[in-house]
Amino acid sequence: MTIEVAAKWTGEEQANFQKVLQAFQDKTGAKVTYASTGEDTGAYLGPRIEGGNPPDIAMLPQPGLLQQYAEEKALKPLSSEVQAEIDKNYTPYWKELGSADGQVYGVLVKAAHKSLIWYRTQAFEDAGVQPPTDWAGLVSTAQTVADSGTPPFSLCGASGWTLTDLFENVYLSTAGPENYDKLSKHEIPWTDPTVGTALTKMAEIVGKQEFVLGGSSGALQTDFPTCVTAVYGQKKAAMVIEADFVAASATESGATVGQDARFFPFPAAGDTNPVVLGGDIAVALKDSKGAMALLAYLASVEGGSVWAKQPGYLSANRNVSPDNYPSEVTKQLAQTIIDAGEDVRYDMSDLAPSAFGATDGKGEWKVLQDFLRNPTDVKGTQEALEAEAEKAWK
Repeated sequence: MTIEVAAKWTGEEQANFQKVLQAFQDKTGAKVTYASTGEDTGAYLGPRIEGGNPPDIAMLPQPGLLQQYAEEKALKPLSSEVQAEIDKNYTPYWKELGSADGQVYGVLVKAAHKSLIWYRTQAFEDAGVQPPTDWAGLVSTAQTVADSGTPPFSLCGASGWTLTDLFENVYLSTAGPENYDKLSKHEIPWTDPTVGTALTKMAEIVGKQEFVLGGSSGALQTDFPTCVTAVYGQKKAAMVIEADFVAASATESGATVGQDARFFPFPAAGDTNPVVLGGDIAVALKDSKGAMALLAYLASVEGGSVWAKQPGYLSANRNVSPDNYPSEVTKQLAQTIIDAGEDVRYDMSDLAPSAFGATDGKGEWKVLQDFLRNPTDVKGTQEALEAEAEKAWK
């Protein structure tokens, strides 16, 4: 029995995943082969699906692809064994995320934690500040750091997705998980007052030129991961707002994670402590025994625990013990996911049609870049977001 798995991972990420596949092979005697899709998973899978030769399993980086392939009847519903593992190990939200039209097709096997603010330890020490625990604390910390002569934030404004991540954290915190779900499905309009509240909060940190390295025009010319290099390599700013994968770029800039480079949880701007995850969803494109057995393994505590022992991995499986992780950093992150329980949400822009939520220079990315240029125009920003959403959700 040979099972082909396709995913975008290369290098270390691929090597770590292959250790999980090896553990599955040792356990079952199955043979698993790996195919790299490259960055654009859809462009790789599309022709193979059309040609009737899809891999057994694919890792999809956006739930939008899952919905698209489900509509095209390209996915196989998960077996009762796989669903039993999902029911046992994941909150109901994740099962719903992997479903289309009442059928369960996918399981979130690898997560990225997007509710973090990274800081340069020396910059905080120089300004005499501690990591803040709430939104008011974040704003006053930023002011103290600015007064000490260092711009508090290095914003990656040229990479529009980083602005959507910032918005999502503020929105989840101020509007709550239920409104977050409604907005992510366009069941409430972007002109809703909850969106205005979140944008107004955002403006408290992105709207002050002295808070942003290079001001808004500098931020709009800085992409990810250049914004990380500005904090840790060039030591020009104190903080960068982005996910756990900042660690890799900080390390490349010569910083030691846990010493020079630390993070604190994204502070609550409202009643909810935000935990927003991105991540990869495993789906079956062939209805084979092997595919279902491997998916059940990946959704299980055993499979998740093997993977968790590798660096650069985070699980949304609530029964994978944080003790499995090799670093204190990932232990902490895993604990925040478990602690957030039913309130954890998936990256909203990745849930949207890609024309709205995932296209450079268009949709939400562009409108939030325009907002960075003019953070006082909350109402105009909401109207522009709604106009874009109406086009995308036809």
